Amino acid sequence: MATVQINKKELIEKMADNLPMLRTKLNFTQEEIASMIGVSRHTVISMENKKRPMTWNTFLSLILVFSGNSDTKMLMQVMGILTEELEEFLVPQKKEPSLL
Repeated sequence: MATVQINKKELIEKMADNLPMLRTKLNFTQEEIASMIGVSRHTVISMENKKRPMTWNTFLSLILVFSGNSDTKMLMQVMGILTEELEEFLVPQKKEPSLL
């Protein structure tokens, strides 16, 4: 089975670019989204203003939050954030047992 290849940096950049819009689409304040994903409000502000890079763990937390709503899930798909490759990467198929 081939390993799914994703460009984490590109996905993180797309999420950072669209974070304010996705957040406001759900009427979440910076404080509320920060609490949901386990970071400070200052961290959210810094990520939205591109003054602080988003980590992969923060990206995954945001995917979880925004995937829970059909509107923001669809927007992430249209924006190229929630790609088929990412979904396959996050939910890998069970490997067949080795015959050795």
